[in-house]
Amino acid sequence: MPPKRTAKTKADSSKAKSEKKTDVKETSRKKRENDASGEPAPKKAKTEPKESKKANSETKSVATKKAKDEPKQMQNKTDTNLDEIDFECMKSNKEGKKYNLKICTWNVSGIRAVIKKNGINYIVREDADIVALQETKCDKDKLPDDVKLSGYHHYFLDSKKSGYCGVALFCKEKPISVKYGLSNSDFDSEGRIITAEFPEFFMVNVYVPNAGQKLVTLPKRLEWNKIFKKHIDDLDQKKPVIICGDMNVAHQEIDLKNPKTNTKNAGFTKEERDGMTDFLAGGFVDTFRALYPDMEGAYTFWSYLSNARNKDVGWRLDYFLVSERVKNKVCDNIIRKQVYGSDHCPVILYANL
Repeated sequence: MPPKRTAKTKADSSKAKSEKKTDVKETSRKKRENDASGEPAPKKAKTEPKESKKANSETKSVATKKAKDEPKQMQNKTDTNLDEIDFECMKSNKEGKKYNLKICTWNVSGIRAVIKKNGINYIVREDADIVALQETKCDKDKLPDDVKLSGYHHYFLDSKKSGYCGVALFCKEKPISVKYGLSNSDFDSEGRIITAEFPEFFMVNVYVPNAGQKLVTLPKRLEWNKIFKKHIDDLDQKKPVIICGDMNVAHQEIDLKNPKTNTKNAGFTKEERDGMTDFLAGGFVDTFRALYPDMEGAYTFWSYLSNARNKDVGWRLDYFLVSERVKNKVCDNIIRKQVYGSDHCPVILYANL
């Protein structure tokens, strides 16, 4: 039975209205954080008794100073200790061969930003034969000189919309040919895919469209799936294909921390997951899951909200997919969770081709 109502003073009524507005704003904020990270926002502490304006001002001043003085490890980490990383692979593939090809893929979330966070030092130290970057967010004529890595052939595709999308490919061996885009005007203006042909295989670096907040661009994403699949199928008729990049989907429940609360969020809808299932059924292999079918916590993306990376509340959105006929040539697939500088981490493929 609801509690009996009591008479309220004018001041009480005003206070109730104010608290209601605060609750509405707080509920909205929690929803935004939950949608972004897949983790409920922390509960708000109980409100202290109302103080004078002067006291509130002093409290804010102290809080601001505390944030500035906060230890670096409590903020979003950007520094990578390269000495902690084993850059080699001692594993053999199912044919008994060691790797002769090393590929690195990384969504850098802004090439200029990752340079400032010493990301280029990591790329140089990784020393991969092929480096594929996504979300470079930089016009080709504005690329910093640091990006033009020594010892590599460079290929860049930007978006007509400045500061949006963009992909880059660095290859020690010069490709036979390089194709930009999908020959589709709706997608090619966004700078999402580079295809390079080598003697033994095709290399595809891709940044797949996101379904967007409230799934507003899900139809666009599903249209992309059809066009992209046809492009890959055409390549696969000629020689094996290696696809890498940000696929913007967590395929299985094991591929994200909180599957139950994200079924209606971009990256984990039934439509997107079915799209990946359909693609793999066409003759391709998710190399990480082929090697590590039951490994949990294998994430490559963490939201900047809610301290998600420190809590390891993540998603596996970055993949290496290969033609099924070369799956036994893969030696290993490593997720470099120790590398910071972006909301994604790099992923490495070792193979013998």
